[in-house]
Amino acid sequence: MPDQIVNRVANSVLKTIDLEDLYPVGTRVAFDIAPWLTEGIVLREKDFREAVNTHDWSQYKDKYIALHCSTEAIIPAWAFMLIAAQLAPFAKKIVQGNLELLETVLFSDIIHQLDSTPFIDKTLIIKGCASKPIPPSAYIELVQKIQPIAKKLLFGEACSSVPLFTRKK
Repeated sequence: MPDQIVNRVANSVLKTIDLEDLYPVGTRVAFDIAPWLTEGIVLREKDFREAVNTHDWSQYKDKYIALHCSTEAIIPAWAFMLIAAQLAPFAKKIVQGNLELLETVLFSDIIHQLDSTPFIDKTLIIKGCASKPIPPSAYIELVQKIQPIAKKLLFGEACSSVPLFTRKK
């Protein structure tokens, strides 16, 4: 039948990697320590420790936490470490920084742990569109991880991809 429609994408040897499929499920929380500072800028150790000791840390069970200070205060490293020590039994992941940094760190961990053996000598397309917040650095890390083993790398969709790399024969 000459009029038969053939789905060439479905029949291709392309293997798609969609970082959205790897997106870690869980609530993200930006934890601002500014309310625990005097006038939002001065850390008084006794008051700060009291706030830390009386806070209910169990509410952060299985959550991803980004510790930060929303003011221009100079915060000693031990202050964030003190909070992290309280959060550690509950939180899935804790970073010092904003939510964007949290996503970057989460994806860095995921890509580092990703089993790349299914990608050996394959033509791979890294899917570009995502409805979840995939940090741009995740795509860079993924390329670094799979380029040494891939036959060919593309970016985008199977119907309109951008070539990134082809291994020399």
